[in-house]
Formats: sequence, structure tokens, C-alpha cells
Amino acid sequence: MDIIMPQLGETVLEGLVTVWYKNPGDVVVADESLFEVETDKVTTAIPSPVAGVLREILIEAGVAVKVGTRLAVIDSSSEAASAAPSLPPTGPAPATESTAALSDSDPARPLGRSAQSKLSPVVRRLLGQAGIRADQVRGSGRDGRITREDAIAYVTHAPAATPSPARPASGSAAIAAQRSSSASRDSAANSTAASDEWVAPLNKIRRATAAHMLRSVATSPHTLQAVEVDFRNIEHARASKGSDWKAQQGFTLTYLPFLCAATCEAIREYPLINASFSNDTLLVHRRIHLGIAVDLAFEGLLVPIVRDANQRDVRGLALEMHSLVSRARANTLVPDDLNGGTYTISNSGSFGTLITAPIINQPQVAILSLDGVHKKPVVIEGPEGDCIAVRPIGVIAQSFDHRAFDGAYSAAFLRRLKQALETRNWLAELS
Repeated sequence: MDIIMPQLGETVLEGLVTVWYKNPGDVVVADESLFEVETDKVTTAIPSPVAGVLREILIEAGVAVKVGTRLAVIDSSSEAASAAPSLPPTGPAPATESTAALSDSDPARPLGRSAQSKLSPVVRRLLGQAGIRADQVRGSGRDGRITREDAIAYVTHAPAATPSPARPASGSAAIAAQRSSSASRDSAANSTAASDEWVAPLNKIRRATAAHMLRSVATSPHTLQAVEVDFRNIEHARASKGSDWKAQQGFTLTYLPFLCAATCEAIREYPLINASFSNDTLLVHRRIHLGIAVDLAFEGLLVPIVRDANQRDVRGLALEMHSLVSRARANTLVPDDLNGGTYTISNSGSFGTLITAPIINQPQVAILSLDGVHKKPVVIEGPEGDCIAVRPIGVIAQSFDHRAFDGAYSAAFLRRLKQALETRNWLAELS
């Protein structure tokens, strides 16, 4: 059976084969990971569609090919398939007296021949540049495979090599060494020891993000506007329903789904916010596909898409966003999860930030940031006069492309968004 490069998304035309998990002659189990494909945003392990024996690999690791290209051949005849066992149950194998489970404190796990042959081009480059052998690194991937993260961690924390002791100089060599010693001491102050700095290689996501953000800043005239929002009603809903929600759903109900719901409400009145540029034409989108920026443990940023967000209530938005965030951090998103966004929301609030000026996610024309919500004394206007009360106050900031609309339009949108956040009956929506 021919194994071909799969279609990983509607807009994906090619992929990079980064690693083969099997070698020619190996037995393959149906649904077992066979090879890995990398696109510009995600890396996906591709399972074998059949059981059998891998007869031939036509495209080696490190080669980018178009969708539909023949990659390998599997002999799926009855004789070959009978040699393939069923997949074992998922989950860790129990430790025995002779095979103890590895922990973080265990010494480096030696790599077998098959595991060493499965190094991706990125890992090979990282280890090669640092002069490190593969068998020095403990692999945390499948079958002990060394991942990019393993390589970076080892290169970063590996002890500096101890120089070999020099042979004693004699004759003219000794005289030359004495004459150069003073010059060496003078230049030593201008040199930096290897231990004073370390290399932080840019991973695939970081490189793509850097290129995308640089292009965005060069393309769009960014303008920032921000408003303060009283999150009292939202906080009341979270306090009333939060415990039951977490018990039922298994995760915390954050501010983000409320913000997304209010954003969709405000976009209905200010549709130019939900637009993108195509050359010199502004395309206004009828459907609202919200991109949610997800931090990957400081290793990069992905923006999965909540499609037709305006057709979901707070509950539906919370569930969908939790699913997307979980899959993003588990590296199980597919390319279609990241394409087609019409407006993006960035949330740095969990870190307690005051205000963020986010960079527009091209070709969109605006992006919203939610920062930390803190208790503050505020002036409350009432029929009997003003008073001071303590309220949970947060800042929402929007960067927008000044080519698409002016500051007055953006400000009106933010005012409408603020009104929705402060006055909507959120408690009733969660009941």
C-alpha cells in the first residue's frame, strides 16, 4: 500500500517530513505513529492506515513535499499483517523489578539504534552545533526519542567542557609563550567566558511568529486605545457559578468567555472591526471567527480559532476555548484550527499586567487585549450623589489598523464593548 502525504488542512498544500518512526523492514501496527509532518504552524504525527511491514521509504526526513506525494510503501498482505501485533493498551506500563519507571531524577536513558535514527533534522542540528552525542541526552519522546525540547534543555544546561591540560613549553616555544602572556592578559578583559552566555535557539513557532509580527508592524499603521471596565457583574456570576462549573467541567471559568461573548455583541453594531485587508480592499466578514492567543509555556504562541463565536453562548464559548487551549498545549491541533480568524483576543491578565499594546494578526484589522483585573477604589455616580466603592477593574485595549477606520469608530466599539461587559445579565446566562 502506498503511503501519501495527507491533506492536513484546507489551505495546506505541502508539508515537511521531519522524522520516520519506523525503518524499512520494521513491522507496523495499524494506527501506530508512522512519521511526522511539520507545517508552518503545527507538527502532526501521522498514523499508519494499515498493519504490515514497511518495505520502502521514498521521501527521507527533512524533505518538504506536496500533498498527495508518495512517501513510503507498506506490505499489507495477510502474511505481513499477521506479523504486526495489536496496539498495547494506552497508559504507562507497570514497573517491575527489572524495568523500573523512569523519573526526572533518573540518569540519562540510553538510546537504542532505532531511537537514534529517529532524530529530527532540528535535533541533529542542535546537538551537532553543540558537539553533543545523541547517547548523552535523555529522550522524553516516543521510544526514548530526543525531542527539540530535550535537546535545547541539555544544550542550555550542559556543563562547559574542561580544557585538556597543556603540555609544558620548551625552548623557543616557551620564550614565545612568555612574550605573549602580557598581551593575553590585556585582551582577557575584553573576552567573555563561554559560561557567561548561552544560545537560545528559535523554535519553529518562534521563527514564524517573528516573521509574522515584523510583517504586521511594517504593513499596518497601529493605533492603540484602551478603556477601563468594571467587572463586578462578571465577578458575581463567576463567584455564584464557579464552584459548580469547575466540579462539572473540570476547569475554572475565567473572564475570557464573557469577553468573547461581549465582543461578538459589540461587533454586530460595529462590523468594520471584524474585517481584513486583501490588497487595497477591506473585506468585512459576516461570520465572526475569534482567534484566541495561547501561550505554550513560554515556548511560542498559537492562535486557534473559535468558529462562529457569535452563535455560541458563554457556556459554549468556555467549553470550545478550553478544548482548543488544551489541544494547542498538547500539540494536537490541525492546520484548520489555526486558519480563518477574523478578530483576535489576547489575554495577559493571568500575569497581572496593566495594559498591553498587541500587534495585529494579519490580515485582520484589529486585535483586543485583556489585562489584569484588580480591585480599585472608583467613583460611583448615583441619584443621591457620588460615592467611592471598591470594584474589580480591568483594562481592555485595542490595537487597530488606521487604514481600516478612524479612532472615533474604534472608540465607539470599545464603549459598546464596555457597556456589554458591565450591564449584561451574565448570571442568568449561566443558570
